[in-house]
Amino acid sequence: MPHARNIQPAILLLEDGTVFKGKAFGKIGTASGELCFNTGMTGYQEVFTDPSYKGQVLIMNNCYTGNYGTKAEDVESDDVKISGLICKNIAYNFSRKQADLSLEQFLIKNNVVTIYDVDTRALVTHIRSKGAMNCIISSEILDEATLKAELAKVPSMEGLALCAEVSTKEAYNVGDPNAPIRIAVMDNGVKRNMLKCLSEKGAYLKVFPTDTSFETCEAFEPHAYFVSNGPGDPAPLEYAINTVKKILEAERPMFGICLGHQLLALANGMNTYKMHHGHRGLNHPVKNLQTGLCEVTTQNHGFAVDPASLASCDQVEVTHVNLNDQSIEGIRIKNKPAFSVQYHPESTPGPHDSRYLFDDFFKLIKEHQQ
Repeated sequence: MPHARNIQPAILLLEDGTVFKGKAFGKIGTASGELCFNTGMTGYQEVFTDPSYKGQVLIMNNCYTGNYGTKAEDVESDDVKISGLICKNIAYNFSRKQADLSLEQFLIKNNVVTIYDVDTRALVTHIRSKGAMNCIISSEILDEATLKAELAKVPSMEGLALCAEVSTKEAYNVGDPNAPIRIAVMDNGVKRNMLKCLSEKGAYLKVFPTDTSFETCEAFEPHAYFVSNGPGDPAPLEYAINTVKKILEAERPMFGICLGHQLLALANGMNTYKMHHGHRGLNHPVKNLQTGLCEVTTQNHGFAVDPASLASCDQVEVTHVNLNDQSIEGIRIKNKPAFSVQYHPESTPGPHDSRYLFDDFFKLIKEHQQ
C-alpha cells in the first residue's frame, strides 16, 4: 500500500443497530440499500455491473478484492449497479497487464462508496442468522444518530419494483439481421452476456424496455421471447406478468432467467416470496430433475418461487432444485413451449455447466417452427 495515502474512516450501520467501523475507499460519501453478500472468489467487476444488484449494498465474501484491476469490456451493463460495497481487504495495485484501471479508480469513476477493513466473515454470519436487512455506509457522516435517521428513509426491497430503473429506455437490436431466428428480449435488467449467448447461437435480437406491450413486440415478428433477469420484487410487476401471459396464450417459445423465471411462475398462478438472505455467488449446486445430473451455477436473487403454491398449478413442472435448500430453480409449462431457471446460465462470472439451456431454447424454437 502506498505510504502517502490519506486513509479516511468509514462506518457501516445495519437496520438492527449493529455497527461496523472500517476505512474509506472509492468515492467519499454515503450509500444505502439492502445488505447482501456474494460468495464468489472472482468476477467482481461483472458482479458490480449486474443490473439485478440495483438497490443493494454488496459484501464481497472473498478476503481480497481488486487484485486484477478492471477492464473496460468486463462489464454486464453501462455502469455499476450496486449501491455500495463492503470488503475485508482492498488491493490498491493490480497484477493484470490488460487492466485499464485499478479497482479504486473504477469505483471513483462510478461513484461507488466503499468501506473496507471490515470483518466480513462476522458480517456475513450475522446476515445468515438475522436475514437480509437494510444498511447505510458512510465516509462523510460518522455520527450514528444521523445515519440511523437516514437509514430509516430507505425503502424495503419487498414490494419494490426496480426494473424500470435499469431497463433500456429505447428498443435496440443485437446480432445479424439475416439470422434465421428472431427473438424479442424483455429487458428487465438484462446482462450483456445473455444477449451474447443468444446472438452467437444464430439469433437476431430486439431488446425492448421492460414495460413494452406484447403487441408492440409482435411487430418485430419474433419467433420466440426471452424474459431477462432484473432487480427488486417480481410480485408488483403486473404489466410484465400480463405480457408473459400473452406470450403463453400466443404459444410463442419462451425462456426466462431469474426474474423472468419468477414472472413465468406468477403468470401461471404460483407465488413468490422474499428469501431469508438470498442466493448470490458462482458455486451453488443445482440438480436437473429431468437428467439426474448436477451443475454448479451462478446465482443472484433475493426472491424465489414458492413451492407451496405448486399444488394448485397442475400445468407447472419443476425441472431443477437447489441442493443446498431444495428451493425451486427451474420450471417448465407442460402445455406450452415455455421454461425458465432461477439461476444464470450465461455465467459471468462462473462455470459453464448450464450453458446447455440456451441450446435447449433454440431446439424448442426450431421444433415450434416445424
